[in-house]
Amino acid sequence: MIENSSTMDRPIDRRRARSRRFLLASGALLAALALVLWLGPRLGRWLSTERSIDRAEIRIGTVTRGDLERDVSVQGRVVAAFHPTSFSPAGGIVQLRVRAGEVVEAGQVLAVVASPELESRLEQEQSSADSVQSELERQRIQAKQQILEDRQNADLAAVELEAAHRAMRRAEQSRTEGIINDVDFEKAEDDLARAELALAHAREHAALELERLDFELRNRELQVERQRLLVAELRRQVAELTVRAPVAGLVSRVDVEDRDAVAPAQPLVTVVDLSAFEIEAQIPESYAGEIGAGTPAVVRYGDEDFAAEVRSISPEVESGQVRGIVAFTAAIPAGLRQNQRVSTRLILESRPDVLKIQRGPFLEAGGGRLAWVVQGDTALRREIRVGAASVGEVEVVDGLEPGEQIVLSDTSRFEDAARVFLRP
Repeated sequence: MIENSSTMDRPIDRRRARSRRFLLASGALLAALALVLWLGPRLGRWLSTERSIDRAEIRIGTVTRGDLERDVSVQGRVVAAFHPTSFSPAGGIVQLRVRAGEVVEAGQVLAVVASPELESRLEQEQSSADSVQSELERQRIQAKQQILEDRQNADLAAVELEAAHRAMRRAEQSRTEGIINDVDFEKAEDDLARAELALAHAREHAALELERLDFELRNRELQVERQRLLVAELRRQVAELTVRAPVAGLVSRVDVEDRDAVAPAQPLVTVVDLSAFEIEAQIPESYAGEIGAGTPAVVRYGDEDFAAEVRSISPEVESGQVRGIVAFTAAIPAGLRQNQRVSTRLILESRPDVLKIQRGPFLEAGGGRLAWVVQGDTALRREIRVGAASVGEVEVVDGLEPGEQIVLSDTSRFEDAARVFLRP
């Protein structure tokens, strides 16, 4: 016998079923009404806008008040402020004592140039110096001998004059007594005159000889001094054959190979002073007229800013850029390396207490005359006027108030719409 489903059937209360359906329908109706009430204002605003865009696709900035620095950002390259190059002082064979990349101290030997010609010339000139010095000493001895002879001749003339005076006195006495005749008396007078003249000439000759000897000695001394200076100069040149580091630093470049033949004034080794660095910046030609020596600058290294200033700027333009040298005015960052790239800001102008907004593509899209102000989920077009602009900010002269928000992104896709709906 086949059993039926009577054992599983239960009677249903039709009134309870109709009540449940009513409750479900009422709930759905209330939910739909709430959705309409919530979407109504938004739907109205959406219908009143000319364009709509996803809010996540734009960047929004707030108008603030503060100081604005009009600046220009340039790329800089770290260079040593002092990087002297040592040159060969003479022709010869060079022997290198260092290699590129080595750290050296001031005065350390970098290279030695062997120059037999210069060393031989020094020996020859030193021999000449010894010779002229010996000649000077010999002439001094001769001068002393000559002075002694002249003094002796003068003294002898003085003795003869004294003898002539005594002979004259005896002649006068003898003539008074009538012992000698007039001829002998006149001879005594002539002898006295001759003795006086001989003494005067002897003294004048001694004075002239002394003057002549002084002149010759001075001339010989000048020759000795000239030779001494020549030897000193050659000694200096020979000493410079040992090329030493002018500063403590790093050997950045070696321009020759060991045992190479070098010519005078040929570059040998370049040493970089690691204690003083500068920034070589490439400045756009359009800003070159506003930048000069003393222009403030900020060098960004790592996470810190370091104060600097423009030290010099080239008068020449190369590939649309001008080369400038930026020097640190306070602390120098630790760890800088030659040719390292750093970001540098050159401050052209500083304006205190102005309205400003972050710089963005909206500035170029609206030509600095239009901005879209964000109010809730709507962006309203507004005419504005901007002033000075820096790398990251722009001055707002008119059209905006502090605290207002505007769209910083490219607004060209707004197509000049007066109202733009910002979809959440």
